[in-house]
Amino acid sequence: MMGDTIAAISTPLGEGGVGMIRISGEEARGVAHRIFRSSRGDLRISPGYRAYYGRVAMPGRNETIDEAVALVFAAPASYTGEDVVELSVHGGVYVVRQVLRAALAAGARLAQPGEFTRRAYLNGKLDLTQAESVMHLISAQGEDALRAARSGREGAVSRRVTGLKERLLAYSAALAAWADYPDEDIPALQSRTLIGELSAISADLQALLATYDGGRVLREGVETVIAGRPNVGKSTLMNLLAGCQRSIVTPVAGTTRDVVEETVLLGDLRLRLADTAGLRQTEDLVESIGVGRTRERLAAAGLILAVFDASLPLEQEDRELLDLLSGRPAVAVVNKTDLSPRLNLEEVGRAGAPVVQIAAGAGRGLEELKAAVEQVAGLSGLDPAAGILASERQRDCAVQAQSGLAQALAALELGETLDAVSVCLDDALQALLSLTGERVTTAVTDEVFKRFCVGK
Repeated sequence: MMGDTIAAISTPLGEGGVGMIRISGEEARGVAHRIFRSSRGDLRISPGYRAYYGRVAMPGRNETIDEAVALVFAAPASYTGEDVVELSVHGGVYVVRQVLRAALAAGARLAQPGEFTRRAYLNGKLDLTQAESVMHLISAQGEDALRAARSGREGAVSRRVTGLKERLLAYSAALAAWADYPDEDIPALQSRTLIGELSAISADLQALLATYDGGRVLREGVETVIAGRPNVGKSTLMNLLAGCQRSIVTPVAGTTRDVVEETVLLGDLRLRLADTAGLRQTEDLVESIGVGRTRERLAAAGLILAVFDASLPLEQEDRELLDLLSGRPAVAVVNKTDLSPRLNLEEVGRAGAPVVQIAAGAGRGLEELKAAVEQVAGLSGLDPAAGILASERQRDCAVQAQSGLAQALAALELGETLDAVSVCLDDALQALLSLTGERVTTAVTDEVFKRFCVGK
């Protein structure tokens, strides 16, 4: 299939100024030539990195589909490493589909999901971690998420992994030389020295693993529940974060009876917010259903914003909520701090969650809340540009490498032979090679690229 010339629509389908059809492969120029005509030159002999204005038609027909601009990229200096032609036409759904049909009629095959990027990977234009970062670039919804994806695309993760791999390889090679050439008088590595060096590599690998959770939050956001008893200001906080009147706010207890949802950006962190019914005992059937849904959401939440009223002492419902925060990712939000304080902040702090004081009605305390949420979400101190693990596949490879290192260290501590240690180091190396795609099965690459859109 690598010998086929492929084509696909590479811009979103819909009305817009421009739509683009990408053609890649050995016959990309020939396919484009059969459907594109320009007085400015022949695409088949273009030196590449040229733009040509012309018209697109079905092969063998004179009726014009649309005006077009053709961009020619000569192999190997293209995204895929092959000859690539990109045809930009007016961005109507029918127009771009007709141009794609013309390309297919001219000899191209419809590209599979992610096939352009897969060809870039197979042609050595990027490794597997860089390929995975392409989709994260496309889906980034904040500055930090964009920085993380961009650094991954530029090879930051690969460089970190390569550094670990080279250090491991040096020790693995030394052990192999000592084992394979006993007559050459190669000195054996001292166990204490080897333990120290492998422990340092393990610590660096653990630091890389620690970036995964924060990176996932940057990419995917976090399911967030706003909870508290009635009238503590949950809906006011929801509206403050959403920047609009998303939830109804009244002084009547039990106003919010169902879950109100909204996705917001708090700084660069995407929160999938759920404003829930106030936690209390009630005889109202509808409200009690809402309270039940609140408890269900609390059990599954990735982040809890537990809201308390600064102008009132803690009640039983408040204390029950504080008990739920133990061991959970949560922020205790003390609201209405513009009123006379009656809340015992020390008692709120005993739950172990960061405590933030705000006045949601007055719009105060948002920056402090942002800092606390970033801390709980694992973003404090996370440098998106330093290279962070970007997928469950990458994390799994790193975990396997860490396991191999742990087994090697355990073997050394137990005084086992260096041959056994060498086997464990080989396992760790294989996992790191799989992480960057230097040794990976077709099934793995299929899984990676099937998540891409067709035109990428």
